[in-house]
Amino acid sequence: MTEVHIIGSGETKFGEMWDRSLRELAVEAGLKAVEDAGIYSRDIGILYGSSSLAGTLNLQNDIGSLLADFSGIASNGIPAVRIESSSSSGAAAVREAYLAIRSGEYDVAMVGGVEKMTDIYGSEILDIVGTTLDREWETFFGGTPAAMAAISARKYMHDFKVGKEAMSMISVNDHANASKNPNAHYRNKITLEAAMKSTPVADPLNLMDCSPISDGAAALILASEKFARSVGKDGVRIKSSAIAQDYLALHSRDSIYTLNSTILAGKTAFEKAGLKHSDVSFVELHDSYSIYGLMELEDLGFCKKGKASELVMDDIGLTSSLPVNPSGGLKAKGNPMGATGVGQFVEGYLQIRGKAGERQVKNASTGLLHSMSGTGSTSVVHILGGA
Repeated sequence: MTEVHIIGSGETKFGEMWDRSLRELAVEAGLKAVEDAGIYSRDIGILYGSSSLAGTLNLQNDIGSLLADFSGIASNGIPAVRIESSSSSGAAAVREAYLAIRSGEYDVAMVGGVEKMTDIYGSEILDIVGTTLDREWETFFGGTPAAMAAISARKYMHDFKVGKEAMSMISVNDHANASKNPNAHYRNKITLEAAMKSTPVADPLNLMDCSPISDGAAALILASEKFARSVGKDGVRIKSSAIAQDYLALHSRDSIYTLNSTILAGKTAFEKAGLKHSDVSFVELHDSYSIYGLMELEDLGFCKKGKASELVMDDIGLTSSLPVNPSGGLKAKGNPMGATGVGQFVEGYLQIRGKAGERQVKNASTGLLHSMSGTGSTSVVHILGGA
């Protein structure tokens, strides 16, 4: 089976894009990716579009066809498919494109992720985002994504005697990195004290523990090794791809602060890549809530259970031994759900090519990208490396 390379990427700014439509954002990212790859639209064999909530938020389904139509490639007659996996939709779409090329069926695939979330606001958007949970057993009884994360956080903090500072450090680090990312939703740095004293949301989580409601789009061009060589592209190889599943409802899990899907996907990704944790240059985590940042570092195997607080309080910055979320993470770069996972690949691609500007991780050769749906029902892990 052929190796798969990322040969182009494109991304819009993430944030509150009041004057931009869903399709405008998607097309901007897609055209940037095609231009970056230096290919023609006729080279693309299949398109995968990802969006978690567009059918409800924007009353627009069939995102794959929308992307193909307004990117100017619908006339080529290529298949255009939407992939939906809640907040891990973007990463799941990349995985499908990876498998399509790896199988030998296609030489080039385009992946586009988009979400326009600010069209609806207040309690209505919270209710819609709550559809990522178990509607009958969680949302119906008042559960929200923040509330479910808070339940995990309270139990975690109690059992492992972890203070609020550790969770806040995830957000402080995200904002420090996002301050160097021109596409980030929030580019302001925050102090540990400010993070800990921000407005309460769901005890013990406060405003600085929660990712924002964001608009944005990201896109990639993936290609077989043969095609990448034929067009002289020095791409970034996807060394491994893994996906795993757990129960949808939090109360059905073995532990409310252990992400079994992340453990399984992470282990498989490392095994397929033939790498150790010490080989990883940087990590992009799905920290929609800061507690998940701690849980994911542990469940991906970078530290023992209950010990992530020591790691984050020591240093997870850009010059540390394990830089976390050089993009700014979901907290500060933003979380336009269908685009978030694809955006992680944009960051990984830039880092490994040495094109990440002020936030460049020194000697970045291998990156791990983790995306998950809801409270961890699905986890998708990819490992990227050199060409």
